[in-house]
Amino acid sequence: MALHPKRALIVIDVQNDFLPGGSLAVPAGDEVIPIINRLGERFDEVILTQDWHPAGHISFGSTHALRPFEDTVQASYGTQSLWPDHTLQETTGAAIHPELFLPHASLIVRKGFRTDVDSYSAFLENDHSTSTGLAGYLRDRGITQLYLCGLAWDYCVGYSALDGLALGFGVTVVEDAVRGIAPDTMAAMTARWQDAGVKRVVSATLLA
Repeated sequence: MALHPKRALIVIDVQNDFLPGGSLAVPAGDEVIPIINRLGERFDEVILTQDWHPAGHISFGSTHALRPFEDTVQASYGTQSLWPDHTLQETTGAAIHPELFLPHASLIVRKGFRTDVDSYSAFLENDHSTSTGLAGYLRDRGITQLYLCGLAWDYCVGYSALDGLALGFGVTVVEDAVRGIAPDTMAAMTARWQDAGVKRVVSATLLA
């Protein structure tokens, strides 16, 4: 293990509710688990994120008696998409999937735990000002290069990549260790990555 690693693997939201059988399952989301486990063996610094919503969260369609995936509401920070209830605090759905094996992970960053603001990014909540504290942790440890994987390409991985880059980190998405929700939103996020300068690699490059 390196005493002062300069790079970190950031594993985004590999939680039961986002995997097959979960309330907000990402198609083929479970396929990333063995890849991430192998990647974890090559990184001295591994950090996990965990969606962690209270009951009645602003992002739940049930909170507003509206339809998830179809309706939206206006939040203080703009338009909020609505989802099925998911990753409720202290539930099995919110738990990190048990097959994810990263015993040397140094930190779990919980996000979305404030009732009135959603959080896709590992760095900033959706108001674009409330920090999760991850950037400060990374800077304190001298980490400058981030490799992102997990769920989902078009939302939490996507916004984490954009925010990480904007905050001054080098950001690379390990694209075969990520799955997305829908082709159109994945394509839109990919275009944003390209415009911003987010890099992409396949895991074989890092495992060789």
